[in-house]
Amino acid sequence: MADKSHKILIMSTPVGAIGSGLGGGVELNVLNFAKELQRRGHQIEIVAPQGSVCSLPITEIPGAIQIPAQNQLRVDPVLIPCNSVLANMWDYARQAQANYDVILNFAYDWLPLYLTSFFNCPIAHFISMSSLTDAMDRVIEKVANEFPGSVAVQGKVQADTFTFAEKFVYVRNCVDVSAYQFCSQPSNSLAWIGRIASEKGLEDAVAASQITGISLKIFGLLQDTAYWQQIHQQYPEAPIEYMGFLPTYELQQHLGKCRALLATPRWIDAYPTVALEAMACGVPVIAYRRGGLAEIVEDGNTGFLVEPDRVPGLVEAIHRLDKIDRLACRQRAEDEYSLEAMGDRLEKWFADILSHQSK
Repeated sequence: MADKSHKILIMSTPVGAIGSGLGGGVELNVLNFAKELQRRGHQIEIVAPQGSVCSLPITEIPGAIQIPAQNQLRVDPVLIPCNSVLANMWDYARQAQANYDVILNFAYDWLPLYLTSFFNCPIAHFISMSSLTDAMDRVIEKVANEFPGSVAVQGKVQADTFTFAEKFVYVRNCVDVSAYQFCSQPSNSLAWIGRIASEKGLEDAVAASQITGISLKIFGLLQDTAYWQQIHQQYPEAPIEYMGFLPTYELQQHLGKCRALLATPRWIDAYPTVALEAMACGVPVIAYRRGGLAEIVEDGNTGFLVEPDRVPGLVEAIHRLDKIDRLACRQRAEDEYSLEAMGDRLEKWFADILSHQSK
């Protein structure tokens, strides 16, 4: 518990309302961070796009949502739509900043970073993506240099995608472990969780399901319908079942009964929260050795890491699942990825930022 409580303004992702699924794991991070900060006695307010579903103190802001960064090319310019919800959210933050000690920014976007030097209230930037565009890299580096210790990432693999990795603070993702039931005796099914979009690599998990004959339960927002139909056409015999985009309580009930989670991203996913959710249920993770998954999964202990984009590697790992102790998966989640562990890291980060500001 911190010696002093703070007033913290939490700025959510502008790519979608909380609860829409458009923000992926960032939506869950916003809620988990806010929940733990409030439990520790801090005063929090979440600012998020209109239509957000949240039981915590929240201000909803109207406007056009932002284009997700992972859909942009390396040299693309900064894009801000007319009546931008991102701009509207940060105009609200500008007006409210005098009421807060720290602003916690979850938006992986150029505008909040650019605005940092124009705010009197310190801004803590939680960067959820790896290096994706030149414009973002440049403005992140500028803020990291001008405001040392104010920019955090989730792990070393993510940090190393940038040329200025040493400038970052590490604040890993978390899950509310108490919200996930441990399941020691799973059924004979596999799981895949994420937005159904090409960069998530769902087709490889489906291919592994077809080869092994083991059913694959698919959870997440159906974002790209054409991509989804293409998978059906390519693997017509795969025993797959689309379960929909479910709230945590329902998701964990189904997920916990699965033998493993398959994590098959085509891109460098910084620190996928779905892997933490699986381990909280005692579910091993079979993942491509790519991005944050290479840090999350302890090969041979909490799952298996396989060569990226290699379906045979997934299949071989599925056949070795009996070697994984599901209790070890749960223990890893409790020790490293609980709200309490994250809260300690977050409070230290804020204390360092505020200390640096006072000098």
